[in-house]
Amino acid sequence: MPLLKFHLYKTRSPEEVKLLLDVAHEAMVRSFGVPQDDRYQLVSEYHHPCMQALDTGLHIERSEKFVLVEVISRPRGREAKLAFYENLCSVLEEKCDVPASDLMISFTENSDEDWSFGYGRAQFLTGEL
Repeated sequence: MPLLKFHLYKTRSPEEVKLLLDVAHEAMVRSFGVPQDDRYQLVSEYHHPCMQALDTGLHIERSEKFVLVEVISRPRGREAKLAFYENLCSVLEEKCDVPASDLMISFTENSDEDWSFGYGRAQFLTGEL
């Protein structure tokens, strides 16, 4: 936990997608201090024009390498979120050739009662986690 959802244009090879997920996980571990095996990721791929990602008037140029990351998580502090933005942007640019202008991140926060990792129990509430 957190759950990361990646929205991508359907232009990457399976190897490129795997690398993107691996480096994103590294950034999450570094930013939030979660365990290495705490990894939940989903990928949705879209053909043009099934995903539109404009720049909200910021004059940010987008390309086929655009990545939208939705982070669903328990509350994280401001500094941890800012660190994640920077860490993810840096590793995607360095290791996946994703320009900084092609990364968009959005957080949705929920609470401990909103998670069940299996067996019909809320492990954050039962003390298992």
